[in-house]
Amino acid sequence: MAKPKKSDRTDRQKVIDDIRRKQRRAGNRQGTVIVTICVIVAVVIIGAAAYKPIKGWIDNQKYRGKSLDQIGAAASVCKPVVTRTATAAQQHVPEGTTVTYDDAPPAFGKHWNVPGIAPAPIDQRFYTASDTLPLEVLVHNLEHGFTILWYDDTAAKNSTFMDQIQAIAKDLDANDTNNRLSFKAVPWTSKDIQQIKGHKTFPAGEHIAFSHWTAGGNNKSLGVWQYCSAPSGAALADFMNKYPYTDAPEPIGGAAMSQ
Repeated sequence: MAKPKKSDRTDRQKVIDDIRRKQRRAGNRQGTVIVTICVIVAVVIIGAAAYKPIKGWIDNQKYRGKSLDQIGAAASVCKPVVTRTATAAQQHVPEGTTVTYDDAPPAFGKHWNVPGIAPAPIDQRFYTASDTLPLEVLVHNLEHGFTILWYDDTAAKNSTFMDQIQAIAKDLDANDTNNRLSFKAVPWTSKDIQQIKGHKTFPAGEHIAFSHWTAGGNNKSLGVWQYCSAPSGAALADFMNKYPYTDAPEPIGGAAMSQ
């Protein structure tokens, strides 16, 4: 058998070296792809975490320096105020009891009485479905003079509406003195609807409701409502001026947190 020529060995070595170089290049490319993917994933995760705070900051700037009546739609998006004779002042039921209310949303009725819980403290003025309060708690806030803005599921899915509602809550918080702007904004959920007689909800086309419990004068306690198709700081300002916390059956307002 003939011995391989030196040139043949050299050619084979070149082939082997070429294969090894290709393998190294392929390995390097694979490593680069993996690193790139990891970087992209990290950027996406960091971006997602930063999105909400950044968006919240940007959204806040839209309403910076605006007064309450400049936030949201004009007052004309709201229907006229309606009232109904109220009952159950100072009528407490045990914590955990489910109360069925006549109106959507309630403006008066039986409620829980738990120090520090019902009525809820004024500190938090804006709520979402993940941290909202039972109706029996909110009704006790109403008895103490709070005005509540309720927003339905349609409004909850509208980012512009939600920005406006949060801006309204922040404005009332920043400008409150002596509990005079006792206010909460809360979602009107499917669970709430189940507690309303006949499972009633807001009138067709209306996605926002204000409610308040007023002593009314002449021993005539009243529930007060106003429905709106969109958030309106102007309408809310008029509503709260006409029905301040001081006209409630027990006008304690934000100080109610320990009652």
